[in-house]
Amino acid sequence: MRRHEEVKSLIAYYSRRGENLVNGTVRTLEIGNTELLARILQKITGADLYRLEPETEYSPNYYACIDQARQDLLKKARPKLKNTPENLEEYDVIYLGYPNYWGTMPMVIFSFLEQFDLSWKLIKPFCTHEGGGVGRSERDIREICKDAKVAQGFSCRGTEVKYELSAIKEWAQEI
Repeated sequence: MRRHEEVKSLIAYYSRRGENLVNGTVRTLEIGNTELLARILQKITGADLYRLEPETEYSPNYYACIDQARQDLLKKARPKLKNTPENLEEYDVIYLGYPNYWGTMPMVIFSFLEQFDLSWKLIKPFCTHEGGGVGRSERDIREICKDAKVAQGFSCRGTEVKYELSAIKEWAQEI
């Protein structure tokens, strides 16, 4: 890894716009909670920002979406991504963002991680949720990226992102 001043970082994230669960009620969000957190991280870190998008989007209906996500998890699906960075060689730190889907990451995150050799990278996961925390996602990242260093992740309720600015900043700056 380069000296601290020269560290190059990427924020790669998946976020769901549209219908989401907000404090137990389905509401429509123009910007998903994870995307909001990713944008805050970009302002704090100056890292490059990359939105991960599956070729086939989940249903716009929240309940259909979570059912699709559950089926993907049970099948261990690896959805194709619309596009990905050519490579990640120039990056030392990967901030990896996602909502908690069924106790882990959405399967699109698994697809992303399995496309690249992230050996010797520092992966800093961040997760939004409505009560499930990071679940087993950190363990899943460690299983996929065996030679990467996986830092303790940051998680917060999606509805609390805008109130967690100092905690986000403190976590983001730990390298």
